[in-house]
Amino acid sequence: MTSEPWLVVIDMQEVFGRPGGDWFTPGYPAIESTVVKLAEKFGERTVFTRFVAPETPTGSWVEYYEQWPFALVPHDDPIYELMPAFRGLPGHVISRTTFGKWDAGLAAMLGPSPEIVLAGVSTDCCVISTALAAADAGVHVRVVSDACAGLTDIDHQRALDAMALYAPLIEITTFAEL
Repeated sequence: MTSEPWLVVIDMQEVFGRPGGDWFTPGYPAIESTVVKLAEKFGERTVFTRFVAPETPTGSWVEYYEQWPFALVPHDDPIYELMPAFRGLPGHVISRTTFGKWDAGLAAMLGPSPEIVLAGVSTDCCVISTALAAADAGVHVRVVSDACAGLTDIDHQRALDAMALYAPLIEITTFAEL
């Protein structure tokens, strides 16, 4: 098995990328072309994640979806589709009902890779949740700062700063540095 890094593209979906929606990430348009370039570079070693609602929320997710009822729709609802720029690119697509996408299933898919590269939205939610879980599992994580966007620029920077505290497990980098 190879030890080359994998690119994990977090939640570049309609629900986060379409202006005017309740979950629109304002920095999304600025990073989309950079994330596409990364995906083209990594090719089949790319995993696109999708945040989707559970069929029946449990625990604290019940209250969450009471606040966001528009999102409590089936996995195949158009709001959960990848944005058009990512459809048809090489790679794999996984869906998760959690903010963090690192789990046993993703780990098994990637194999014994000592490194993942993260890009996507939102830095202050799903990206940081994925980065911390992967780092805890012993994976070296590189977060591409200019290929991620948060709810606000301040939230984006706060999340990057928090992840930087986990060095050397998590490294903050840029597209140019890759």
